[in-house]
Amino acid sequence: MKLRKALDEKLLDVRLRDRLLAEGKITKEQLEKILAQLQDDAKHAISMEEAQNLQ
Repeated sequence: MKLRKALDEKLLDVRLRDRLLAEGKITKEQLEKILAQLQDDAKHAISMEEAQNLQ
């Protein structure tokens, strides 16, 4: 199962993802399924200014 997770994580790399889509090695539906499984961490985001103030 670790290999499957590693392969799915590689699809998050935009360069690799675009190449695999262009070559037909993955479908848009497969990609959408993987992206839909990601959790939304927007509530943890801070601005660059806030990050600089933390230092």
